Amino acid sequence: MHIVRRRGWEIPESRVTPEAAVIGRRTLLGTSLALSVANMAVAQTAEVGPGGAGPRNPKYLAGRDITPETAATTYNNYYEFSEGKNLWRSAQQLKLRPWTVVIDGMVAKPQTLDIDTLLKQVKLEERIYRHRCVERWAMTVPWTGFPMTELLRVAGPQPSAKYIVFESLADKKMMPGVRSPLYPWPYIEGVAIDEAANDVAFLSTGMFGKPLTPQNGGPLRVTLPWKYGFKSAKALVRISFTDKRPVSLWEQINPDEYGFWANVNPGVAHPRWSQADETLIGDERTVKTVIYNGYGDFVAGLYDGRKSEKLFT
Repeated sequence: MHIVRRRGWEIPESRVTPEAAVIGRRTLLGTSLALSVANMAVAQTAEVGPGGAGPRNPKYLAGRDITPETAATTYNNYYEFSEGKNLWRSAQQLKLRPWTVVIDGMVAKPQTLDIDTLLKQVKLEERIYRHRCVERWAMTVPWTGFPMTELLRVAGPQPSAKYIVFESLADKKMMPGVRSPLYPWPYIEGVAIDEAANDVAFLSTGMFGKPLTPQNGGPLRVTLPWKYGFKSAKALVRISFTDKRPVSLWEQINPDEYGFWANVNPGVAHPRWSQADETLIGDERTVKTVIYNGYGDFVAGLYDGRKSEKLFT
């Protein structure tokens, strides 16, 4: 029997990012929380090592103000820790070093790399990208990391590889949400090889000039700004190359509502709420959503031959 359980983002439109909660966010955070987050970031920088610094790439302009760092690091989706948004304190129990990433599947040579060894093989840069959640909230973040083309170079995929599968850490000791049997852990996401080869596709290792915090997906996460946020898997421990399209965690739970491509489109509603606009976290404004989240000039051509598929949501 198929049982559909209402999730954190599977809520009626009237309950998505309540206006009062967003407007009151600055007050709720307060000065003490801001200082706490700042101190936390300093401690993490010392603990987790490199990954946060790189020259800014001027090619990518977000077209809106950067989200305040305090807001971006304290309003998070991370079901491995909690179904709520205020999980950043709980996430601090996630240890980001030592950390290894397995690269396997249809590659020239399967390998297991220490995260700092991987970082020495790529050139880090900073890109200011929009982040748009399917729940209709949005952020604008200066991400540090490297384009997925660098991953392809390091991995050496075989010509027959068509997809990349990203697997997130699922540790019951450090991640209380993983103890729940309601989700098919680990978190799995994926992209087509040609999507990964697009220059906008990014793997993030830092934000705001610092290494990624645990709650934001440290030490390594996917960043696909033209797609809904659930495509951007966090805390990567395995990257596999395959000729078969992966089935993501949210597809397994509800394939009628969460497809593989999940490109942002204001004209295609989620089955239970509109996607026409979004609320900017830390800014109190609601703005109109743009197709492909504003990155259409870079990525729209990827889908010319895929118009018959469910490209949105």
